[in-house]
Amino acid sequence: MRLGVNIDHIATLRQARLGHEPDPLHSVGLIERAGADGIVCHLREDRRHIQDRDLQLLKAMVNTHLNLEMAATEEMVRIALDTAPDMVTLVPEKREELTTEGGLNVRAGGDELGKHIRMLRNHGVVVSLFVDPDLDTLKECKRVGAQFVELHTGDYAAQRGEAELDEAAERIREAAIAARRFGMRVSAGHGLNYHNVARIASIPEVEELNIGHSIISRALFTGMGDAVRDMLRAMGR
Repeated sequence: MRLGVNIDHIATLRQARLGHEPDPLHSVGLIERAGADGIVCHLREDRRHIQDRDLQLLKAMVNTHLNLEMAATEEMVRIALDTAPDMVTLVPEKREELTTEGGLNVRAGGDELGKHIRMLRNHGVVVSLFVDPDLDTLKECKRVGAQFVELHTGDYAAQRGEAELDEAAERIREAAIAARRFGMRVSAGHGLNYHNVARIASIPEVEELNIGHSIISRALFTGMGDAVRDMLRAMGR
């Protein structure tokens, strides 16, 4: 089970003052040395946290795996082709949302989404789609050419009772099995923290978890290295 650490919220803190500190780039070495397997960042269309310069420097600095989350637009595809991250994860994006609120509507993306995916794949970029754990959606992901799906765990993370958590985790497990049956690889993320990650980490078909907010939050008190190592332990690594 691999861990990708999303560093967007370091940039969020920097952008609160529109200054230079804290620099998300300074976290890369700490995260990688602590045992994480990749760095995740989301270049939003409104540039609310990660900036274009950050992405360019991350490409040069990351020694593990760079996963760029982005909207499926011509501008973002052009940036991805110029930067050549290891992976692109296409996500839905609304200006008014605080964070990504749900999975991508793959069917609504239609031929345009398929065109973006083909263009990225033709340039050697692995393409993942951030989607809800829904069978019909997974079939659409396969149809448009996704190599990976990242299953949205937000509904799971919102549950509080043990029975409800088990039920939501089972839906993710079934979706992961279906995605593998369709020939796609599987990651998962959104809202995962030190208390709820174990159920998802135990699903054999899920090979990577992408986690940001809870790790960055803990790092404020423990330091980045310990926050990453604590998450890896919670995942059973």
